[in-house]
Amino acid sequence: MKPATIIGMVLILLGIVGFATGGFSFTHRHKDVDAGPIQISHDKKETVPISPILSTVALVAGVGLVAVGAKSR
Repeated sequence: MKPATIIGMVLILLGIVGFATGGFSFTHRHKDVDAGPIQISHDKKETVPISPILSTVALVAGVGLVAVGAKSR
């Protein structure tokens, strides 16, 4: 397989995942008080949205790269 085809498939996969999930979230643990053996903390959940425009661009670019990789054989 040519590198363009592999990169194209990865971009197609990322575009589909971007449409399916709409973003990803992760959790931070913040320490509020750290006084010896006593610790008070809280978890903060943050979400990073993935724009549908970005997913579309990745999908179209992936299809283009796969087509170029297949055509150059």
